[in-house]
Amino acid sequence: MHPVDIAALLLRAVLGVTMLAHGWNHAFGGGKIPGTTRWFASIGMRPAWVHAYVATITEIGSGVLLLAGLLTPLAAAGVLGTMLVALVTAHLKNGFFIFRPGQGYEYVLMICVVAVALAGMGGGWLSLDHALGYPVSGWVAYAVCAGAGGVGAALTLLTSWRPERPVAVPAPAGQDTEPTAAA
Repeated sequence: MHPVDIAALLLRAVLGVTMLAHGWNHAFGGGKIPGTTRWFASIGMRPAWVHAYVATITEIGSGVLLLAGLLTPLAAAGVLGTMLVALVTAHLKNGFFIFRPGQGYEYVLMICVVAVALAGMGGGWLSLDHALGYPVSGWVAYAVCAGAGGVGAALTLLTSWRPERPVAVPAPAGQDTEPTAAA
């Protein structure tokens, strides 16, 4: 077995298990789907219940497909799309590091990059893609992953993300609201 096949298997396993667990937690963890729906509403996703189900199904489905090594570029696109939405809606504003309050974006950025890299590598020799004669890798796989995941995330954000706008508090009467130049 070639070292790239081992790398693909390792990446598929860790990314597949991570996404499966993430989706499973949305569906069956603490707050279940109603809690996931409330969380989606709190970050401005409308209608929140639709996104709770879509994200959950996408994460579980992508996880299973990655573990099997089936339709690897499309499975990676599902991961990329959900993580790009999470990056923009919940993590980007908190800075890079995940240990900061509000959890930064390093975790979701890493998942995005791993998903795209895995798509380009393909599922490897120990995958259903290979067994079925569908070992898509390289530029076509990158394009499928980045295209489907990126376009899906962009459409989701454009059509459904409605974050709350900060309320402007008027300055007390007589106070200058324009910034002043340093002397």
